[in-house]
Amino acid sequence: MPNESNRRDELKKMMLCASCAGIQRNWRRAPGHAELVQMSSRKAERSDGDSGGHTVTITSYRCDACGTRWEYENDKTNQQAGWSIVGQ
Repeated sequence: MPNESNRRDELKKMMLCASCAGIQRNWRRAPGHAELVQMSSRKAERSDGDSGGHTVTITSYRCDACGTRWEYENDKTNQQAGWSIVGQ
C-alpha cells in the first residue's frame, strides 16, 4: 500500500487549479490569472536565424492556489512565446 499512497500524492501535486488549467499556453498576450504571484525576471537571447538575435524577458510566477510554477516569455517576434509550466 505505500506505493499506492505515494502515487496518489504525486498525482495530487500535478493537479492544476481551475484558474491555471484555463491559461492558454504558448500564445503571446494570453492572460494569466489573479492568483499568480510574480517571482523574478531575467533576460535571454533568442536567435533570428541569419539576421542575428534579440533579447527577450522571461518572468517567473507561482500560483498561490495550487503551487504551479509558470514562466511567461515576452518575445514580440514569436507569437508562440507566452505561458509555460516549469514545475510544481
